[in-house]
Amino acid sequence: MMPLEVRTDLDEDIYVEIDSTRGDEPPASWFEAVARDVLRYESIKPPFEVSIVLTDEDTVHTMNRQYRNVDAPTDVIAFYTEDPGATAGQFVLPGDGVRRLGDVVISYPQAVEQAAEQGHGVGKELTLLVIHGVLHLLGYDHEVPGDAERMRGREATLLKLFAGRHFE
Repeated sequence: MMPLEVRTDLDEDIYVEIDSTRGDEPPASWFEAVARDVLRYESIKPPFEVSIVLTDEDTVHTMNRQYRNVDAPTDVIAFYTEDPGATAGQFVLPGDGVRRLGDVVISYPQAVEQAAEQGHGVGKELTLLVIHGVLHLLGYDHEVPGDAERMRGREATLLKLFAGRHFE
């Protein structure tokens, strides 16, 4: 049997699905750019894959209930492929050299509502949610105070760097 060849010609694979019918959503290319910038600032080198789904509140609520056992709406859920924790060795991943980071699912109506509550634009709120979701894929968390401070600090730093580039 031939050894599996690790491909080095692959690049960034950022898949975006806009599953929202409001009509005022940013284009897929905007989400790709934000995710790409987060990954670059976190020193993630290609090849990698990540997906972002912009959807409705009911879909994200259902996912929150099904996968997190929390029966409440939420703004963003991240499903990581690479487990940075103690169970990381339990999963067998393809040996092609591509880092499959996972999926970020964002509730667009929740983002619009939160932007209004915070008194800033939807672009800023969506930028924050993409940052938050991608950071989760990279192992950041906010369940315990020390981790929460680290994650919130990184979010704030990236949000400041992205001002004027991804939102006004």
